[in-house]
Amino acid sequence: MPTNSLRPGTEVLTRGFDPSLSVGSARPAVFRSSTYVFSSPEAAERAFDIMAGRATPEPGEQIDLVYSRFNHPNAEILEDQIVPLEAGARAALVFNSGMAAIVTALFAFLRPGDTVVYTVPIYGGTQKLIENFLSAWGVAGIAAPAGQSEKIDDIIRTAKNVRMILVETPANPTVIMTDIARCAATARERSGERPIIAVDNTMLGPAFQHPLDLGADLVVYSATKYLSGFSDLIGGVVLAHDRELIQKIRSLRGLFGNILQPDECWMLDSRLPTVGLRMNRQSKNAQHIAERLARHPKVAKVLYPTLFDDAEQIRIRLKQCDFPGAMFSLDLRGGKKGAFEFLRNLKLARNAVSLGGVETLVCHPKTTTHSGFTEQQFAEAGITDGLVRISVGIEDWRDLLGDFEQALNAM
Repeated sequence: MPTNSLRPGTEVLTRGFDPSLSVGSARPAVFRSSTYVFSSPEAAERAFDIMAGRATPEPGEQIDLVYSRFNHPNAEILEDQIVPLEAGARAALVFNSGMAAIVTALFAFLRPGDTVVYTVPIYGGTQKLIENFLSAWGVAGIAAPAGQSEKIDDIIRTAKNVRMILVETPANPTVIMTDIARCAATARERSGERPIIAVDNTMLGPAFQHPLDLGADLVVYSATKYLSGFSDLIGGVVLAHDRELIQKIRSLRGLFGNILQPDECWMLDSRLPTVGLRMNRQSKNAQHIAERLARHPKVAKVLYPTLFDDAEQIRIRLKQCDFPGAMFSLDLRGGKKGAFEFLRNLKLARNAVSLGGVETLVCHPKTTTHSGFTEQQFAEAGITDGLVRISVGIEDWRDLLGDFEQALNAM
């Protein structure tokens, strides 16, 4: 059957891999070679021209591999097989971490004098990159409050030299949602070169939110999270509909040498067919638990999409997301002391950073993932002393609910 007639769940298992190239193996082998033998001197010349951006590959052209800093079989297989999972994507690149993906994407398009608009709250590492590092290289960063559509519109319209708009939605750790389609529409209103719209889709994608279909140019992932799902590898992915955008990032990845290694590519590739299955189970678990914990007397507020009380947030959620996802935060009564007591008394859930694994993880953002913020930034982001972030796994939700309730009761 032609591949364009297949649905994503089928295509992820049937494209990008030729068993005859792996001695008939039903699944890809691991190729650990650092260098590759060229089929001819002409093929070597062609491979280097394409790798350096001096030439563009023809549709369906088979290009010789060069060196594993630039490309290798496991990366090419993974990049081909991950594309159908992201609605609207035509090309992908894999990296050795989510931060490597973000750094490389930003450096591919930003130049001194440019401005990047980014939503806050955002992952602490991303915010530090923009505010502490890029600023030293002459790139201005303007923080826009996540979910506040009118304020974001105003910043996009009035800021000077906006080259990129970076949206994290839902926001980490407050789960605030930003309207991707509206950001893209406002960016198109600017005169001159339109800014690149990049979306960190780690918390809801690729199963429940589809930024490219909403007008985004790039989708970025920490593949460590839901794409992998087992808290045992680090990786990152960038996807786009426009292959030329991916080619610009590819050239820089080769220079930086931050491609994902063969073993991790092989592991991640084997998990792709189960992403939707895992995320659906996790989302259902989280919704059961969050909606019940909202009634607990030790909980001041539950931050979760089905519990939004703001009309704009409800509108964005219904328009933009298929399901609410597996992340929620509890604002606990008792501040930091209460939050620490809650964490200390957990029996099944694990006190650890990261998210998206099959096991349930809980952390205190103010003293861990976002600990580099100033008090003003904490206040602006809505990160309180009593806030704990929960990434729900695939355990039986009733057991997890019992664990959370006993930990709350022990506060």
